[in-house]
Amino acid sequence: MMQRITQNFLRPSVSRIRFAGAPAATQRACFSNTSAVHDGAPTWHGTTILCVRKDGKVCMMGDGQVTQGNMVVKPNARKIRRIFPKTVGGNEQKDGEQSGVIVGFAGSTADAFTLLERLEGKLDQYPGQLARSCVELAKGWRTDKYLRRLEASLLVADENVALEITGNGDVLESTDNVLSVGSGSPFALAAARALQDQEGLSAEDVCRKAMDIASDMCVYTNKCYKYEVINLKDVPVQSEDSSTAMKQNN
Repeated sequence: MMQRITQNFLRPSVSRIRFAGAPAATQRACFSNTSAVHDGAPTWHGTTILCVRKDGKVCMMGDGQVTQGNMVVKPNARKIRRIFPKTVGGNEQKDGEQSGVIVGFAGSTADAFTLLERLEGKLDQYPGQLARSCVELAKGWRTDKYLRRLEASLLVADENVALEITGNGDVLESTDNVLSVGSGSPFALAAARALQDQEGLSAEDVCRKAMDIASDMCVYTNKCYKYEVINLKDVPVQSEDSSTAMKQNN
């Protein structure tokens, strides 16, 4: 009898845990979302990564700002990487060649580099098959208990395709040769789509102008840009004379 009374006395009551006056739905949300009550650690915000494919080139550009709470801790972080699979079609790749795969990431730096290492392993396992490598990465990201906790998004592009990979298991291919992720991605994506058809603008020019617009509207994006470019093979660049002749014929 004495032992039972002691257990009841030590057992925490519901009234001690719940917030006074808060509805039941709010109470459940507070306890189910562990990140909302995480010991007050500041959240790392912000990136804008943009990829544009135009006129025989693929350009991926990202800003360099890293923020912690309301403080900028680094203005020139490099969020774009070029990786080289060991072999593609039986030929060994060299770092000096303008090929390989370019990767841009948004989110936690440690999580992004963990995913980058996994992607490199998949590319070595499936050389020359970027789409399959990304699908295999997304499958592991979604199903693995450890990888599921990683908070990042990736943009991946090579000579043939550009893809976005998310932690929800999505592998998204662009329909208009423009992809973007990060806090300023809606602004950069809209601007790049509007500028893409402008004559005289290269892929790099479109990226830079779109990133300028995104940096003016997103407080987590600055104007310290880093970028990588892939020159597409066997893709003829349309000249001004040929484009004028096509318009006259139409």
